[in-house]
Amino acid sequence: MNIEHRLSKAKTALVLAHPFVGTVALNLKTVITESVPTAGTDGKVIYYNPAFIGGLTDAEVMFLVAHECLHPMLEHNYRRGQRDAERWNIAADFVINQLLSDEGIGTFIKGGCLDKSIYDKGGGTSEGIYNILPEQPTGKKSGKGRGAASSGVPGIGRDIIDASGSPAEVEQAAAEMRVKVAQAAQAARMAGKLSARMNQLVSQILQPKVNWRDVLQRFVVKCRDDSRTWSRPNRRFLPQSLYMPSRTGEALGSLVIAVDCSGSVSDREIAQFAGEITAIHTDLRPSSVHVIYFDAEVLHCDTFAPEDTLHFARHGGGGTAFSPIFKYVDEHQLNPVACVVLTDLCSDDFGRAPDYSVLWVSTASDRAPFGEVTTMR
Repeated sequence: MNIEHRLSKAKTALVLAHPFVGTVALNLKTVITESVPTAGTDGKVIYYNPAFIGGLTDAEVMFLVAHECLHPMLEHNYRRGQRDAERWNIAADFVINQLLSDEGIGTFIKGGCLDKSIYDKGGGTSEGIYNILPEQPTGKKSGKGRGAASSGVPGIGRDIIDASGSPAEVEQAAAEMRVKVAQAAQAARMAGKLSARMNQLVSQILQPKVNWRDVLQRFVVKCRDDSRTWSRPNRRFLPQSLYMPSRTGEALGSLVIAVDCSGSVSDREIAQFAGEITAIHTDLRPSSVHVIYFDAEVLHCDTFAPEDTLHFARHGGGGTAFSPIFKYVDEHQLNPVACVVLTDLCSDDFGRAPDYSVLWVSTASDRAPFGEVTTMR
């Protein structure tokens, strides 16, 4: 049986048993080539190595086709950014392989990236898993075939090809893929074959991507105190013989900034976060800014007045717990109007919800028992 026929058979099996993924598979071009060691995709075309396909069972081919479809469906080709390509690929593979295994789609290909503990520790997202993986050795590439990657993490070779073109063209490609996902989901629903897990995945893919910087700015502005005074009348109402209070100015009270130093937040992400917080400190001039560094406990705290220059310096590197942040705030009577936490949200120790507003700027998970969550991408 030739390779084209085997791939066609796998797509047919997907359409019949798992139409959500199968419909997307039918809408992506297939190219048989030896230019890739195993398989790969740029979001528009899926490339398959004939020798690699020849060594797989039919169920493994079905798994591989679904795997390659999920990379563009989850936008792995469009949102790597400045992350290490091999490490990003490994993280994405852990996500996809766990999803496919849980859904019972085909048979997992031995030698690939599949580990439930890594998946859970990374919050089930590519970003979260990327943050907990070891850095890739410089100048080394994954081996061909089913061999292990150079990092010692299992893998079948790099298969994510970054989408090409200008930023606008890349975004257009991502938008077109979201349309394909929506159409495939609708087809699966009509067939009664869209599982709850995949339905949730569709919602995550199709929900509007919010710029975390905008969310952070709006969150902090919302916490300003619009206080008023009777000592100076509001001149706008005097012609009507009304004595009304005037604004004292929209002052921002004390702000707590908590930085996760458990090792799951990269220096680059902390630098981005620091830049946005510095802008808020300069523009909105909170009465004070308390920068708390924590892992499983509070490690250090710096306090800055409006005229001070804000600076960030990483501390610690252990596990993660959030309750010590709020305990520290209470014990030191910081009385903030709000708390902003930079973290991957990979902890079950949140403690009780405080009386003040909390914004979680997350590098991975989007779930927290209280407060507002925005994802840093």
